[in-house]
Amino acid sequence: MTQTPIPGDTAVSAAVSRLAQAADKGVPCPPVRDLIGRDDVGTAYAVQQRLTTRRTATGSRVVGRKIGLTSPAVQQQLGVDRPDFGVLFDDMVYRTGETIPADHVMQPRIEAEVAFVLGADLVDGPLDAAQVRQATSYVTPALEVCGSRIANWDISFADTVADNASAGAFVLGPRRLGLTQVNPVEVEMSMTIDGQEVSTGNGAACLGDPVEAVVWLARTAVEFGENLRSGDVVLSGALGPMRPVVTGNVITATLTGLGAVTVTIGEGADA
Repeated sequence: MTQTPIPGDTAVSAAVSRLAQAADKGVPCPPVRDLIGRDDVGTAYAVQQRLTTRRTATGSRVVGRKIGLTSPAVQQQLGVDRPDFGVLFDDMVYRTGETIPADHVMQPRIEAEVAFVLGADLVDGPLDAAQVRQATSYVTPALEVCGSRIANWDISFADTVADNASAGAFVLGPRRLGLTQVNPVEVEMSMTIDGQEVSTGNGAACLGDPVEAVVWLARTAVEFGENLRSGDVVLSGALGPMRPVVTGNVITATLTGLGAVTVTIGEGADA
C-alpha cells in the first residue's frame, strides 16, 4: 500500500531526522519518499539544505557542488530522468594516490568525471557556456565515490536529492588545465578497478557537454540560493556508468587530455 507523504515542514523535519540518524550511526535507512513524495523537488532540496546547515554547524566547510545524474547510463541505473546537485564538504576531498577508508562512504559506488575549479563567481549575468568558460580557473580529472544513506540504493529522484545527491567523497587528479588547453566534451574516459576496465564514456555523456552541465548547475543553484563562488570545486557529472567498490580496490580513471587519477579503498577506521 502506498503511503501518503506528510505535508509541509513536518515532512522535511522527519526526512532530515531519518537521514541524519543513518549518517550518524552508519546504518542505511529506508527511503524518505514516503515522507516527501517521489518527485517534490522543492521539498527534497529543503531537506538537503537543512542537512547542510546541520553539517556546517558542526564545523564542516562547503567547498563546492556536485552535479549528479547527468549521464543517461547512470540515470538508467537509478531509474531517474533528470540531473540534480549536492554539496561538497572539506572532509570529502582526497588527492590522487590517497586511500579512502571503506567506512567513510556508505554503500560506495565510484564514477569518473571532469572537475571544474572556479576562478570567479557565477551569480549574475546570462550564466551561459561563455561565462562558465571565463569563470573556470582550471579543470582536472576526478573520481567521485558516491554513497547512499538509503538502504540498497532504493532511491527515487526525491530520495537522492534529499540525501545530498548521494555525495560521499571525491578525488582530484594532479593535472590542471585551462579550457583553452582541453575541451571537456572531447574527453574520452576509461575507468579500471584492480586493472580491469569496468566503465567507459566521454564528455558528451555528461548532459551533452560538461560545460553545459555547469551552466545547468549555475542557473539551478541561483534558483535555490546556492550560488557558485570563486574557489568552488564543481564535479560536473559522470562520463560513464558508476560501479560498486569494496575494501582493497584500486581505482584509476584515465581521461584523454587530462591524464589519470587514482584512489584506493582502504580498511575502515575501526578495522
